[in-house]
Amino acid sequence: MALIVQKYGGTSVGNVERIRNVAIRVAQTKKKGHKVVVAVSAMSGETNKLVDLANQMKEFPIGREYDMVVSTGEQVTIGLLALALQDLGFGAKSFLGHQVPIITDSAFGKARIEEIETGAILSELKKGNIVVVAGFQGVDKEGNITTLGRGGSDTTAVALAAALKADVCEIYTDVEGVYTTDPNICPDARKLKKVSYDEMLEMASLGAKVLQTRSVEFAKKYNVPMMVKSSFTDAEGTLVTKEDKDMEKVIVSGVTYNKDEAKITVAKVPDKPGIAAKLFAPLTKANINVDMIVQNVSHDSHTDLTFTVSKADFKKALQLVEKTAKEMKAGKVLSDTNIAKVSIVGAGMRSHAGVASKMFETMAKEGINIQMISTSEIKISAVIDAKYTELAVRTLHDAFGLAKEDVKKER
Repeated sequence: MALIVQKYGGTSVGNVERIRNVAIRVAQTKKKGHKVVVAVSAMSGETNKLVDLANQMKEFPIGREYDMVVSTGEQVTIGLLALALQDLGFGAKSFLGHQVPIITDSAFGKARIEEIETGAILSELKKGNIVVVAGFQGVDKEGNITTLGRGGSDTTAVALAAALKADVCEIYTDVEGVYTTDPNICPDARKLKKVSYDEMLEMASLGAKVLQTRSVEFAKKYNVPMMVKSSFTDAEGTLVTKEDKDMEKVIVSGVTYNKDEAKITVAKVPDKPGIAAKLFAPLTKANINVDMIVQNVSHDSHTDLTFTVSKADFKKALQLVEKTAKEMKAGKVLSDTNIAKVSIVGAGMRSHAGVASKMFETMAKEGINIQMISTSEIKISAVIDAKYTELAVRTLHDAFGLAKEDVKKER
C-alpha cells in the first residue's frame, strides 16, 4: 500500500463530465489499496473570470481582497469531486486550504507555503477516506485567505506529498508528459521518459507550461518523485527525479520558449554604487520578479540597464521604474512587449563544450537577432523578437537532434 498524491488541473476538471472521469481515475487508484490525497484546481476558465471581476473593481487589485475573490473557484471543484467519489461508493472529504490548514506567508497573490498541518488529512486517510484538497490556496497566520500564484495547485500537491511523506506525486494534465519542446510547434517533439529536477526547474522557469516552478523546487528540496501524466489517456508519463549518469550523456534535453515577458530599459543611469539596488527595490517590495538583466558598458559615468519581467507585472513595473528613474535623474524609460525568450536546457551542458556557439550559429543562419543572453550550468537563454519564436524553436530542436527516433531515421 502506497500513499499517493494526485493533482488535476483546470482542463481535467473543466466540466461535470470530466470531474466524473477524474473521480473514476481516483477510485481506480483507491481500489488498488493505496491511500489517496487529491489536489485540484478550479474548473477551466473560472479563475480567469474571477481575476477579470477583480480587475473591473480596481486597477492592480492584488491584495487580501483579491485573494478572497480568486480563491473561490477551487471550492466548487473539491466539493463536486468529493460528491462524485461518494456517488461511486467511496468515502471522500473535501478541504479548503485554511481547513487543512496550509499555512503560508502574507504575500497575497504569490504566497509561499511555510507549513502544512497533516493531522486532519491523516485522520481521514486512517478512516479509509479519499481526501480532496483545494489547490492554489492557503491561509496566513492572521487567518487571511492567500493564493500561491497561477499554477499554484502544482505546488499544493507537491507540498502535500512532502508533508505526508507520500511515495509519489502524480501531476495529471492535458498532455502525456514532458516533451523535448512544445508539440504544437514541433510535431516531432519527443516525450521524455525521465528528467532531472534541475532540468525540469529550468524548463518550468523558462516557459514550459507543464509544471509550476515552485512545485519543482519543493520536489527537489524534499526529494518527492513526480510523475507527469495525462488525465485523458493511460499513456506512460514522465518521471521527474534525481539526476543520474544517463541524464548527463544527453547534451540538450529540451527547447523552451516564453512569450509572456516584457523588456524594460532605463537609459543613462548614473553609474555609481547603489543605483541598481535603488532601481530594483520598489519592484522587490511589490513582489515583482525580475528575470534577465543586462547592463551596458559605462560611458561618461552613465550606463543603460535592461531587464525583463512577466507581462502580468509589466504595467505595474513600468510605473514603478519610471518613478524611480525620475528620482535618480536617469534618461528615458523604454519598453517592449513584443519579445520572447527561447532557451535550451540539458544536464549534459556541464561537461560538453561548444553548445552556446552552436545555438547562436543556428539562430544567426535564420537571421534571428539576439537582444539579451542569460546562462547557467544547464541552460542558455536568448531574448529575441517575438515573431521569430516558432522558427527559433524548430531550428534549435532540429539542430540538437531532439526529434522522435522514427523521424531521425527518416532523415
